[in-house]
Amino acid sequence: MTYEETARETVARLKRQEKVRILALETSCDETAAAVVENGRTIVSNVVFSQIDLHALYGGVVPEIASRAHVEACDRVVDQAVKEAGMTLADVDAFAVTYGPGLVGALLTGVNCMKGLSYALGKPLIPVNHIEGHVSANYLTHSDLEPPFVCLVVSGGHSHLVQVTDYGEYRLLGQTMDDAAGEAFDKAARVLCLPYPGGPRIDALAEEGDPHYLTLPHPHPDGRYDYSFSGLKTAFLNAAHKMEQKGEELPKADMAASFRYAVVSALVEKAVLAAKETGAKCLAMAGGVSANRLLRRMMQQECDKAGIPLYMPKISLCTDNAAMIGSAAYYRMLRGEVADLSLNAQPSLRLV
Repeated sequence: MTYEETARETVARLKRQEKVRILALETSCDETAAAVVENGRTIVSNVVFSQIDLHALYGGVVPEIASRAHVEACDRVVDQAVKEAGMTLADVDAFAVTYGPGLVGALLTGVNCMKGLSYALGKPLIPVNHIEGHVSANYLTHSDLEPPFVCLVVSGGHSHLVQVTDYGEYRLLGQTMDDAAGEAFDKAARVLCLPYPGGPRIDALAEEGDPHYLTLPHPHPDGRYDYSFSGLKTAFLNAAHKMEQKGEELPKADMAASFRYAVVSALVEKAVLAAKETGAKCLAMAGGVSANRLLRRMMQQECDKAGIPLYMPKISLCTDNAAMIGSAAYYRMLRGEVADLSLNAQPSLRLV
């Protein structure tokens, strides 16, 4: 049999197997991560190699540097994940890899690494959408969470409200019309001359400031569940420029708190509205920005008021990791999905 035929036959068998352990690799941006996940719900091992120090000098991720760092780290994190799981590669049931969206060079590194391993060992490879991985991080934190539910996906590159109708099935409710929330946080951090990564720096500094120091716009795009952060970012930049032109020192903590409050209040308002109006049994959050402290507090408060159960990933699972990819891969496997040797990186891959 060909590799593809063997992989599909193996997946058919794994769907009936009591325990399935998947080794996943995540390399979509600046984290090289590997993990072993059992049955999509249990983390057996989870290894993350961060490149933050490599990119801090440049104030953001440099794609070429990220790709080279992934090349150097892939084998190392895979070996460590397998070792920490008390397994060998031969014990792994299937492999999984992020194939988009993300930086094309970074994605290609991971895809080619796992294609090589799966072909050499004759085991199936399951391709995973990075954004679906973020949604699936909730399954690793909450054993009782099952579709359907509404999920706010909020990160450096994405701000979406999706209805998770089933495992692997999504309906888009709303999205940002311009900047993503994480991107807006990063740009605001640059205005305040905060070091990379900007989002977490804004979050930490905002804890010390007055969220009502600046009056910033609250955009209302035409779409009922859509977001817009570009005008908010521009108003913030203009406020900073006016202070600088007057020779005033920027009250950075107050400005950070004001900007964070404006972004978070918009995120919470639309997410809770969508959950109410769609009759969702619960609301979940996903993505790097779901680690934001004010977002977690405000979303919990508003969900409690509305009587809507809220699910959030553990902080360690909000940012990029491979465990979430292993979780998503398990449910893709149950749908009979498997990659062939033509699998390629898709940097602009959409969730819906």
